[in-house]
Amino acid sequence: MKNLMYKIGRNAINASQTKISTKLKNKVLNTYINLIKKKKNSIIKQNSKDVKQAIKKRLKNNLIERLKINQKKINNICLAIKNVSKLKDPVDITINKWKRPNNLLIKKVSIPLGIVGVIFESRPNVSSDVSSLCFKSGNAVILRGGSEALNSNKILISLFRKALKKNKVNPNYVQLIEKRERKYVDFMLSSMSKYIDIIIPRGGKGLVAKVQKLSKVPTIGHLEGICHTYIDKEADLKMAIKVTHNAKLRNTSICGATETILLNKKIVKKFCNPILKRLEENHCKIIGDKYLKKFYKGKFLLAKEKDWATEYLSPTVSVKCVENLTHAINHINKYGTMHTDAIITKNKKSATKFLKNVKSSIAIHNASTQFADGGEFGFGGEVGISTNKLPPRGPVGLEQLVSYKYEIMGKGQIRK
Repeated sequence: MKNLMYKIGRNAINASQTKISTKLKNKVLNTYINLIKKKKNSIIKQNSKDVKQAIKKRLKNNLIERLKINQKKINNICLAIKNVSKLKDPVDITINKWKRPNNLLIKKVSIPLGIVGVIFESRPNVSSDVSSLCFKSGNAVILRGGSEALNSNKILISLFRKALKKNKVNPNYVQLIEKRERKYVDFMLSSMSKYIDIIIPRGGKGLVAKVQKLSKVPTIGHLEGICHTYIDKEADLKMAIKVTHNAKLRNTSICGATETILLNKKIVKKFCNPILKRLEENHCKIIGDKYLKKFYKGKFLLAKEKDWATEYLSPTVSVKCVENLTHAINHINKYGTMHTDAIITKNKKSATKFLKNVKSSIAIHNASTQFADGGEFGFGGEVGISTNKLPPRGPVGLEQLVSYKYEIMGKGQIRK
């Protein structure tokens, strides 16, 4: 194991030392798209092996759905790669420059992070998304996907490596650890600090907690997505119904799904039934506080303290009635995970106060929390969502996969 992992690390370093032009990067990505389209039947065949194995192992239905690749998903994979190819290359950009009184010229210039390690579960499209984003941003990437998607990941990464070779680029810009055993993840986290510059986990709470606990390499990521939608006393009812329904039920298994709805007490009587009944009619379980119980006429479970700190990732929502905007902000900052939180209101001052005071990496006014996604931000995709206080925060796309250096030009100056 040690020899294999160190070899992968050395390969990544050697590959990343070759600087590649934007034109060539985009040529590789377009070659990759063509190879995926050409080999779509082979991809679906390999994926079906993973799906059959997952069913045999009795994995949860939502995991199996994430795992499946069909023609629609292949089209989406190709579209995501195409979007990345169209984005501006974030490397070697002069972010700022200035001249000192002694005539030294200082430039702040963007550079790749180096070697990115990505550990992910279930979704095979992550392998193509991440590879495209890392390559376009000049980073070599070492991927370790979930064992349940090994056949799917192998063919998608082999096609990327083929696209690199066809364009005479070192194929080790993109490498996959083709081992199912978990000890390879542990080794990657604990013993690869000489080879990997940053680790990004994409998966459930268990995976992210493990990465954050074991990694000797800096990590970018989030543990949970306890997202809130606050409905203010000056909210539009029709908008509130529409937005909360989407924020909770469009896709309940993603980290940007709303898990707690906060209702201003002044509008509970008028708003709670039309908003929550629509959720209930679409098979969403309602868990609410004692104040809500006075007014809500549907099925209802009384909330416990733990519900305010629960990421359900299912059609279940907790509902809290708050005195005012300040109480809503305080609740979010206490129980939230600095992921994504939204306010529904017609009052711009209230919206501004909310946006400026919640600690979230993504704060939203009058829209669904499910917009917490790199593709929706125009990033072409994402390697993950970061709730770190240090940057990057929010969706990690091309521009977040670079660092910077200072380049200083002089004419023989010496410091006095």
